[in-house]
Amino acid sequence: MRFIRLAICSLAAFGSSAAASPAPSSTPAAALRLYVLDCGRATLADGAPASDTGNHDGVPLELADPCFVIRHPRGWLLWDAGLPPDQPSAPGLRVQPGAALDAQLRAIGVTPDDITYVAFSHLHFDHVGNAQRFTRATWILNRDELAWAEHEPPHVSMVPRLFSAYHTAKTQLIDGDHDVFGDGRVRILKAPGHTPGSAVLWIDLREPGPVILSGDLYLTREGRRDHDVPAVNASRADTLASFDRVERIARRSHARIVIQHDPRDYAALPRPPGFLR
Repeated sequence: MRFIRLAICSLAAFGSSAAASPAPSSTPAAALRLYVLDCGRATLADGAPASDTGNHDGVPLELADPCFVIRHPRGWLLWDAGLPPDQPSAPGLRVQPGAALDAQLRAIGVTPDDITYVAFSHLHFDHVGNAQRFTRATWILNRDELAWAEHEPPHVSMVPRLFSAYHTAKTQLIDGDHDVFGDGRVRILKAPGHTPGSAVLWIDLREPGPVILSGDLYLTREGRRDHDVPAVNASRADTLASFDRVERIARRSHARIVIQHDPRDYAALPRPPGFLR
């Protein structure tokens, strides 16, 4: 456990309700697109942080750290903002920066100023690393998550300076599930546990069908299978309840769960200018 806290603290220093199927939509399916951006990756020499029951102890763990951009007829949404581009490595942890973000955005025809909304699965540093670039967007923030993130001294893996732009940006505070564009096709679904305001994103795509972006609800495919609770976690009981809720929603809506941090799930997604729709 000492290694777990040292590895995660090193990075930070640098830088259940019943399941309900999302509402039906009247928005043309072909109008929605999901783009996947390279926002870095990290390799832990010891994967112990991925499970509080020792399932990954002593085994190296590679984590992808993508950002996602959703094009909707009513605007653009950035979901998660990846690792900071200048994130250094630390003992037991190798960090690789993502490709230049502006170039990736240009490949899909947008700039940071074109993004309508920014939202996060949670506010750990590896999900907000490029957030400061999107100052003209409306930031959708969970109220409980924001209170947790601004705790003094900061909780492990929270780096408030990385998301401080919300102080001057337009913000929209939410308390639970949220329909981003108002037509039921892109929905933030509460999934607390890893942090008090953790969430996943449900997207009603035509091909391959609905998709759920996992945030940190799951870190690996094996973690989903085994219901691994991360060692750094706000509430074990809430995490287990969120597993159940999201799996029920996935079954009812026939949604594919994309595990954001799993390199295999990341590798199976298209790269700009390609997209899912």
